[in-house]
Amino acid sequence: MQNRLPTLTDTKPDSLILEIADFDVNVLTGIYSEETKLPQPLRFTIQAEMLAEDHYGPDTPLAASKNYMDLKHAASTALPQGVHFTLIEAVADHVIETLFLQDPRIRRLTIKIIKLAIAEQGESIGITLTRTRR
Repeated sequence: MQNRLPTLTDTKPDSLILEIADFDVNVLTGIYSEETKLPQPLRFTIQAEMLAEDHYGPDTPLAASKNYMDLKHAASTALPQGVHFTLIEAVADHVIETLFLQDPRIRRLTIKIIKLAIAEQGESIGITLTRTRR
């Protein structure tokens, strides 16, 4: 079998990944919230993959990208108050659905959620959910 070099048609389009990392939010979720009736602290990292513009120059308008605060909003104030999410996977899905609805330019989202209340020695316990726009 002969190795072949990739051609231009083999390459994927350029992408831009916007990220917010280590953002803490209290959410009603899991057994902790079920037993205590209190929200538990979750640590979010969100990566939103978008198609990149051909070039970003000094005068590229803000509309050529996405507002980072939209990522923060989706994982905080966009979460419904008083709703208990049995699984943190459901929290991640809600964030993903919110961001996909907000901006059709987002192609793929990865949400990492760490459950801070159950860590015993500083370890990170949680999930990472990735969804690609269909």
